[in-house]
Order: sequence, then C-alpha cells, then structure tokens
Amino acid sequence: MNKYPMTVQGARALEEEHAHLTKVVRPKLSQDIGTARELGDLKENAEYHAAREQQGMVEARIRDIEGRLQNSVVIDVTTIAHTGKVIFGTTVEIANVETDESVTYQIVGEDEADIKLGKISVASPIARALIAKEEGDVVVVKTPGGVIEYEIVEVRHI
Repeated sequence: MNKYPMTVQGARALEEEHAHLTKVVRPKLSQDIGTARELGDLKENAEYHAAREQQGMVEARIRDIEGRLQNSVVIDVTTIAHTGKVIFGTTVEIANVETDESVTYQIVGEDEADIKLGKISVASPIARALIAKEEGDVVVVKTPGGVIEYEIVEVRHI
C-alpha cells in the first residue's frame, strides 16, 4: 500500500474537494440525470449520456481522494523543531551558483505540487537533491538541460 505524504494544507484541500464533490456536485448530477431521463428515449439522449459520463468521472475522483486521504501521512512542519535542514514541508530559498538568481519552493506531496505557486513535489529532482541538506550547502541538480548547482540560502518552517 502506497503512503502519500502531504502537508496539512494539502490534506485540507483534498477534504474540501471531497466535500464539494459529494455534497454539491454529486446531487446536482443526480438531478441532471433525472431531468434528462424525463426527456424520453435514452438511446439518443445526449444530455443523459453527458450527465452519466460526468457522474462516472466525479465518482472516480471521489474514490481517488478517499484512497489518498486514507493512505496519507499528514506532516505538520510547524510542529517539527527547526534545525536548518530541508525536510518535507519546508520552504527553501535557493540561489543558482552561476547566475545568482534565487527562487523559493515549498516541498510538498505529489497532489499538492504546483510550480506556479512555488510548490514542488517531494519526488522532483530538485526536492530530492535538497532533502536533508542545510542552509549554506551547495547541491547539484541533474536536469534535462544539464547539471545546475544551487546554494541553499534559507530554510523556513511555515
């Protein structure tokens, strides 16, 4: 059985999505299916088939969320002593050694990763290189574009 690490915020977001799907979307789809049934012949009823297809996708997502939450390991980084080491859930500011360009990432679970929000998966090459390192360390990240060296500027437990 796979265990899914996630932050408190990530678990909360999945719980909110689950609640929305089960309490809002599921009843609406049931109502839509009932309304479409009343239109007559189900063989040629596009509204009925579209609603049933949507219902199948929603039910699959609900089961996926339930499985992930059931097998999740929620890690609250704010309860862990700050040692300056990079661990799951920490926010890390790193600087490219060559260009001195800095960027900040939070290391999160796969479901939470969103590069636009500065959240990278713990399974990503950058996160794997950063884990267990400390402020001031230089890490080497192998990317498709080549090898890049980053210095860890700051590690925050947010």
